[in-house]
Amino acid sequence: MSENRRLFVCTNQKSGVGEDVAKALKKELKHQGLKKQVIDGHKVRTQVQTCDCLDLCKGCKKGPGAALIVYPEGTVYGNVRPADAAELVAEHLGRGKVLKRLRWDE
Repeated sequence: MSENRRLFVCTNQKSGVGEDVAKALKKELKHQGLKKQVIDGHKVRTQVQTCDCLDLCKGCKKGPGAALIVYPEGTVYGNVRPADAAELVAEHLGRGKVLKRLRWDE
């Protein structure tokens, strides 16, 4: 059985930071070998996608970063910067641990 996981990155806020975050996440997925992996016997493919608006402006107006959502689990991160990509990929996507310092709770 194959499953897809997606990271939706908001590109509506701030000039270019969403695009830069998406590029950094894609680079780290490839670098860390986590674009395709097997989790609990299931093939999981992770894709990074940009989108116009996630309706999370409160979460990304507080700092220089972008908002993003990890699906299907629905974890929301705010104020994510390109420099956070390596840690986010390693911890959330590699080890299955939510990055508390970036998690945004409504």
